[in-house]
Amino acid sequence: MDIREKIIKLKKEKNAVILAHYYQRGDIQDIADFVGDSFYLAQVGKKSDAEIIVFCGVRFMAESAKILSPEKTVLFPCYTEAPCCMEYMATPEEIIQYKEKYPEVKVVTYVNSSSAVKTVSDVCCTSSSVENIINNLDAEKILFVPDRNLASYVQEQIPHKKIIPWDGCCNIHDAVKVSDIEKAIGENGKDLIIVTHPECKKDIRDMSHYVGSTSGILNYVKNSNDKRFLIVTEKGIYHQLIKDNPDKEFFFLPMLCKAMKKIFPETILESLETMNGEILLDDETVTKAAKALNNMLLFSKPRGE
Repeated sequence: MDIREKIIKLKKEKNAVILAHYYQRGDIQDIADFVGDSFYLAQVGKKSDAEIIVFCGVRFMAESAKILSPEKTVLFPCYTEAPCCMEYMATPEEIIQYKEKYPEVKVVTYVNSSSAVKTVSDVCCTSSSVENIINNLDAEKILFVPDRNLASYVQEQIPHKKIIPWDGCCNIHDAVKVSDIEKAIGENGKDLIIVTHPECKKDIRDMSHYVGSTSGILNYVKNSNDKRFLIVTEKGIYHQLIKDNPDKEFFFLPMLCKAMKKIFPETILESLETMNGEILLDDETVTKAAKALNNMLLFSKPRGE
């Protein structure tokens, strides 16, 4: 048997489900049972009947799956540490100090954060769920941790609330410059439709035809009559884009998250064989962080649903 066949066999024997983020390598997405953004995968992991979750993403995603499903075994099939750069841009101590000083402020934490920060947050969010969550919160002032660019985007969408940004960012999206967009247009044509993730800076978002989450980008492109797109987010999304749109042409900037590329078929197979890479969190962390993550699922529906 080849590696893929061995993984499928072991997965069935051990009642495991493999979840992969859109930024994973293409061969990992093809092995996975479910591919999606972090919010979708959080829901799938929680609802799955599998006893073992193999999470292919970055570490906070695997930890979130463990927090939402503490009774399940969660495997993170990575030989080395693979944290999102935003996981440690805020500390629980800093959040506690802020809450003590401004008790009327609710803390909304981007799911791209450490489990420790989640324990002191009122609710978590993803880029696809953040607007609904903040609209559903009974608070006029929101401390948004840690991505200042996403906070800026949300403030534009929800002007009736005060969004206070933390000073953090995704180093991949934040590094994009106007000159990068202009160069791509100059090299590939002015007919390019610019589609951008809200983790980018405001000047990049303002140049774009569409701004949205990973799943939002995929849906926008799929439903568009346009044929040529500049995709301003991590390049791993190309694998799903070309599957959905074989008749369309895609261009990318050099946006590569190295942490997202540390999982391979070999590491998945080894994890399933040996149970290496198990996510272990103490009970207190699980209990406290689960509140913020469950609130994410609770408050994510549009108001009135």
